[in-house]
Amino acid sequence: MAGGGGGGDGEPEFQIAPMIDVLLVLLIFFMSIATTAVSRYDPTVNLPVAPDANKKEDSENELVFNVHWNPKDLVAVTTFEETQYLEIAPLLPILSARKKALPDSRILIRSDGETPVSYVNDIVELAARAGLDDITFATLAR
Repeated sequence: MAGGGGGGDGEPEFQIAPMIDVLLVLLIFFMSIATTAVSRYDPTVNLPVAPDANKKEDSENELVFNVHWNPKDLVAVTTFEETQYLEIAPLLPILSARKKALPDSRILIRSDGETPVSYVNDIVELAARAGLDDITFATLAR
């Protein structure tokens, strides 16, 4: 008689196909999370060096601003959530909504070392108007 899953006398057979399915689903899940987490940090930003910088604990609820300084045109281009802005004023309603949705949100400013402080100050003022008071600056510890 052709039985499907092992008899009552012997050991039960280990089904490997469901385990492989679960592992593939977990693999896809972790790959999608890693992609969104890495895309927030622009590797082309030349961060300033701070020898006494501390390593951050976590990156949960971070609103990341990448600021590129263009010395040729003397302008800073700010990237927030994969969108580039020359003027950051339109971000005020977005930041205010994030503050309401996630009260423990914080700002991470990743700016080129050559960027004039006035552009970074504009982001700090925008965050303050949105009610965000936890602001971190990214640096390299060398």
